Amino acid sequence: MKKVAIIQARMTSTRLPGKILMDLAGAPMLVRQIERLRRARLVDEICIATTRNAADDPVVSLAESLDLRWYRGDEHDVLGRYQGAAQESRAEVVVRITADCPLLMPEVVDRVVVGLLEEATACDYAANVIRRTYPRGLDTEAMFRDVLERIARMGKSARAREHVTQFLLTERPDLFVIHSIEDAENNADLRWTVDHQADLDMVRQLYAALPIADGSVGYRDILSFVREHPEISGLNSHLEQ
Repeated sequence: MKKVAIIQARMTSTRLPGKILMDLAGAPMLVRQIERLRRARLVDEICIATTRNAADDPVVSLAESLDLRWYRGDEHDVLGRYQGAAQESRAEVVVRITADCPLLMPEVVDRVVVGLLEEATACDYAANVIRRTYPRGLDTEAMFRDVLERIARMGKSARAREHVTQFLLTERPDLFVIHSIEDAENNADLRWTVDHQADLDMVRQLYAALPIADGSVGYRDILSFVREHPEISGLNSHLEQ
């Protein structure tokens, strides 16, 4: 069963434009995230889903330089982009990732995929975003390809098209079997995503303090360090999603 991680990525973020290619420890932030995702044992392929906008030509160039598959679609129809990328890559399992998560944890990605596959006969979708226990920025969603196709066929609202799994999670959850992946302890108060300059400043400090770029520290290591250094997590703790 081919498992494809599809990263939605575009340069025209409203809050921090161009953030995905901003420098993080000597490489574009998106490259750092791809490096981490490549360490997930249960991901067979990575595909970048970007837009047809000329502003996203550098995203395609980056994907090609890393020998990654890419797909271009409508800027506002993110769900359509996922559907097209899944079809082109012949994915059987789609793992949804956003491009603002440079602290993405491969072991967490694997746990979500395992959660889907272990419940395959009685589950459509597994994610760690239903009841949050992980820091924001480790968001991972996994679904079977036919589930994505159903969402794309039935989800017609603007929010459903923009937010990909909105139809499944909030509009018609009664039509799907949903599995929540939760940690033993709740660290959902931490913000590890990058939407604002303060987020990027925080992540840069973590990359400077720990050997995150070489993959030698895992989730619990980074978590322990952050809890021991509240001045770092305090850099962006005032921000709301």
